Amino acid sequence: MLEKGIDIAAKHKDCGVMIFDDDQDVHAGGSGCGCCASVLCGHILRNMCMRKYRNILFIATGALLSPTTVLQKQTIPSIAHLVNIRI
Repeated sequence: MLEKGIDIAAKHKDCGVMIFDDDQDVHAGGSGCGCCASVLCGHILRNMCMRKYRNILFIATGALLSPTTVLQKQTIPSIAHLVNIRI
């Protein structure tokens, strides 16, 4: 986003960062789908019920890992699902 001149730092939160503490040794991080589901069903929806959040743009991202692709030293394709939740 910054390369396109758009700074979202004040409104962006990474689900994996929200789940793990800074002092935890998580190596490559958590599962994208697990982190996203945990944060959405816990933190975000709870805050929406309390009317703290009223309009959420939720983008779950992930890598489409394939042993064949990795062994062939090809780029790893990624996927993102975007959901807009409003109350």
